[in-house]
Amino acid sequence: MTYTFTFFHSCIFLFYLLLSTPSRASSFSGIETGDLEKRGDLFPQILRDEAVARLVELGKVSDASGYLERTFLSPASMRAIDLIQTWMEDAGLRTWVDQMGNVHGRVEGANENTEALLIGSHMDTVVDAGKFDGSLGIVSAISALKVMHVNGKLQSLRRPVEVIAFCDEEGVRFQTTFLGSGAIAGILPATTLEITDKRNVTIKEVLKGNSIEAAEEMFLQLKYDPKSVWGYVELHIEQGPVLEQVGFPLGVVKGIAGQTRLKVTVKGSQGHAGTVPMSMRQDPMVAAAEQIVLMESLCKHPEEYLSFDGHCSDSSIKSLSSSLVCTVGEISTWPSASNVIPGQVTYTVDIRAIDDLGREAVIYDLSHRIYQICDKRSVSCLIEHKHDAGAVICDPDLTSQLKSAAYSALKRMEGDIQDEVPTLMSGAGHDAMAMSRLTKVGMLFVRCRGGISHSPQEDVLDDDVWAAGLATLSFLENL
Repeated sequence: MTYTFTFFHSCIFLFYLLLSTPSRASSFSGIETGDLEKRGDLFPQILRDEAVARLVELGKVSDASGYLERTFLSPASMRAIDLIQTWMEDAGLRTWVDQMGNVHGRVEGANENTEALLIGSHMDTVVDAGKFDGSLGIVSAISALKVMHVNGKLQSLRRPVEVIAFCDEEGVRFQTTFLGSGAIAGILPATTLEITDKRNVTIKEVLKGNSIEAAEEMFLQLKYDPKSVWGYVELHIEQGPVLEQVGFPLGVVKGIAGQTRLKVTVKGSQGHAGTVPMSMRQDPMVAAAEQIVLMESLCKHPEEYLSFDGHCSDSSIKSLSSSLVCTVGEISTWPSASNVIPGQVTYTVDIRAIDDLGREAVIYDLSHRIYQICDKRSVSCLIEHKHDAGAVICDPDLTSQLKSAAYSALKRMEGDIQDEVPTLMSGAGHDAMAMSRLTKVGMLFVRCRGGISHSPQEDVLDDDVWAAGLATLSFLENL
């Protein structure tokens, strides 16, 4: 039996660079809602009360009884699909589920032949997740469109708007992120259908098991025509502490760090724990441990390891010194018994940085050093690249529009805003990374308590959910 456990505390890197610092710390630590309840133009019943209730309801749709876990096309995911589709229909949208399990809700607006705005986020979760990651972006978009539906303005939209709840962004089940958005963006090959999970079940088999046609030609047809898409917008919790620190509910995203996921397999000589002398062992566990400690040192001090030999420039190393993070989130051993020297150890590596060239230099250098350790300890190593995504810079015009929408929403709620809406860089990956291969992208961040995410302690103020929905509504009204 394979035994899996968490090695490092963090399983996802979040690096935030505050590019536009407000002139002073904002007093936007909470909104007095007494008077605002009377303001019908702020739509608290839909954008706050109903949205929060839906987030709570979706947060209970889980494959586990004691915590939130909803992975790609699991039974809970199928229940979530039905729930989200119902909410989309309630907002006046035409709905369907595609051949990858993405949920779509669309309104054609006044000009159905023009390019469409795509807006959304992911409905899958990590293990022991919070209820806002991904779900907030879906619910806020649906809520904003419901307000327009109730007001009779939905068909007056200047262009088609399509909300998409992506089936898989986290990559928990198949260790391959962006299955949903990657299929729509057309960046996934048909061979993706043959990827297996830990039970050796393929994506194709999972799709067929849920009555979804999984033929290669159907999969390839999921790609949207770039000429039919105007842009993609995603609202997401910040997953970091900056907005809370500066006292702002919302911030716009300037760009997203690039990331690489590796799977390292170290094979040695399995044996009895009591009879094999230490000097004669070929132990993959200690080799893996040495590699992991080396990785930590390299990622803390890249300037001490990387050289200016064509693989990394001076500017890249400077960028890495402030943005690089590396995480070993999972280790498994075989046969995983206390009295057996393991024969094989497998672990994952997550590497993220703002600078793509620097990230590639780290991977090159780290791989070389891993193989050196294996040679020294007479064990074998295999390094597999499971995921690569380059850094993404958000579209300046979309960013400006989202910034105006956020400012407008907060001004309507607060009455007077002295400070500028913060602009951030994201170290966490988002569906916007995949969608950037299809169209221009923009992102809006929402403050979360303590910057905590990927945890049941993940939390967003009800009024911040309200602000997020109001900003989304303002953006849609001014397309």
